Amino acid sequence: MYRKQLTWQRILCFAAIAACGVVFLYALGLMTDQYDSLYYTMTNPKDVHKTMVKGSWIYYDMQPFNRDLLAYAIVALLFGCLLFITGTHKRRKYYFGNVFSTCAFFIISIAGSVWGHIQLTAFRAQFLTIDFKTMEKMAKMWKKPYYDSTFWFDIHYVVFGLLLAVSFGLVANLIWKKRLMRAEQQLIDEGRKAGQ
Repeated sequence: MYRKQLTWQRILCFAAIAACGVVFLYALGLMTDQYDSLYYTMTNPKDVHKTMVKGSWIYYDMQPFNRDLLAYAIVALLFGCLLFITGTHKRRKYYFGNVFSTCAFFIISIAGSVWGHIQLTAFRAQFLTIDFKTMEKMAKMWKKPYYDSTFWFDIHYVVFGLLLAVSFGLVANLIWKKRLMRAEQQLIDEGRKAGQ
């Protein structure tokens, strides 16, 4: 039973790093379409509301969030690395450091996913207030890309869903591990009693 549990333990630790990597790549790609289709509509970067397309200032509104999301992804990656530093991926028995790193990763995953979801849902609603007819005309005139898709906003369900799935998997693995350790200790104690 320990062998199966250890296999899942290792898989989940590597999956934690991969999920954080996905969040990092998402943060890098989030503003790509907005830059291509909205940046050129700004006539005065010092006053973002001076624009040829109503609502296109979302590009500037999202900059602080995008910077924070990138920082969050890096911090989450560091917490994912903590799983390996504490040997969580290979320990047969868990010690305080393993429990701490697992719980810390779980907490940061939950907090970041909730924060990201709230922010991205609000920005999606703001994005849909853009004057897309004018933007399409401007894109044709200036020979620029035109994007009215909410793909980058909608894909956050998959990105953060993956992160949450891994973090819940790590906690489930921790509970499984604790039960196995308790059962093993009980057998040892019973063996000692029988030997007396």
